[in-house]
Amino acid sequence: MNREEISRQCSSLGSMKTRGELGQAIADLVLSYSPRDLQQMRWNFSGAIQDINPEYRKKLEETITAHLHGTYQALRLMRQQGSFAPMTQPLGKKAAEYWTMVASQCRSGDEEQVRLRFLKFLLSGFCMFVQEIPGHPVGTPFPGGDKVEIIDGTYYCPVRDKANDVDSALCPFCPALQTPEVGYLKPPVKGSDHRKKEFLRQTFDRHYYNG
Repeated sequence: MNREEISRQCSSLGSMKTRGELGQAIADLVLSYSPRDLQQMRWNFSGAIQDINPEYRKKLEETITAHLHGTYQALRLMRQQGSFAPMTQPLGKKAAEYWTMVASQCRSGDEEQVRLRFLKFLLSGFCMFVQEIPGHPVGTPFPGGDKVEIIDGTYYCPVRDKANDVDSALCPFCPALQTPEVGYLKPPVKGSDHRKKEFLRQTFDRHYYNG
């Protein structure tokens, strides 16, 4: 798939009206790729993070690998079972904006790079707009110990509001909320030491808790 074809596909995806319509279209595109393409994406990702802390790198690689293969298989199974037809819920305007962003991000680079970059955006778009889950899966670790989490049915991401200046960031389109720095009389779930200390200080200062 070349850049011109990707641009045409993005225009088509941006015109979709329902979750099911978009899901079917994404599934058709994603399943034109091979499992080897997913493997190449994983190798490319591993190569890009070689310089980070080995323990953190291992956790990140495991999370992303499971996410790539899990999303691919979910798409395949949903198409096979006809799961998209009943999904008539309308898409919000952010879906169309997302595919405009994807088209702009797939205009440069060699053809193979662009082809795999489009696959990455297809998988993320499926998660965010069809499944309505974060583009980065639950459990994705970030430096400092925080992760993407789901608490009482709501998704939280520690960098949700901190990447809006990155042109290709998923954050503006993601259904996750920013992980709160301080819970209301409830400590952050598995929060970093910094956030736990901040919780204790804010509890004392703002809620006048004195034992």
